[in-house]
Amino acid sequence: MEESKAEAQSQAASSKVKGGSYIVNLVNAKGDKAGEATLTQTGDGVKVEVNATGVKPGEHGIHFHETAKCTPPDFKSAGAHFNPTEKKHGFLNPKGPHVGDIQNVKADKSGVVKDEVVSNLVTLSEGSDNSLFANGGTSLVIHDKADDYKTDPSGNSGDRVLCGVIKK
Repeated sequence: MEESKAEAQSQAASSKVKGGSYIVNLVNAKGDKAGEATLTQTGDGVKVEVNATGVKPGEHGIHFHETAKCTPPDFKSAGAHFNPTEKKHGFLNPKGPHVGDIQNVKADKSGVVKDEVVSNLVTLSEGSDNSLFANGGTSLVIHDKADDYKTDPSGNSGDRVLCGVIKK
């Protein structure tokens, strides 16, 4: 019974198409919807617009993870960072970055994230190794702390606090 509840919560974090963009439902550690991220392919890469609540004020690491699963409370089901090129973590790491690395997002003093970042390391187009839909999909994870952009494997960004599934 508990396994089916966790599976249902993971499915609640699934994505849907809206006007050419992908809406990724973000859930918190209780499995409750905490917002969404809109993914849009642009000429510069994939634009990630985050609108979420329930995180600490300040900067938060955000990454694409390798598995299209978000089982609360710890979201370890999302696997490691999406890294088909097998690089080290971080924009400041000479052997990085992972394909799943994204710039930090910021929450206001009320714990609301309304932020936008662009990743030129991934695509929404199918058929390439860096597609967010490769191998059945990926997930988007927001962490408790800011990513330091260098510490392998996850930028010292702390626990996974929000998660959303990216798949077709």
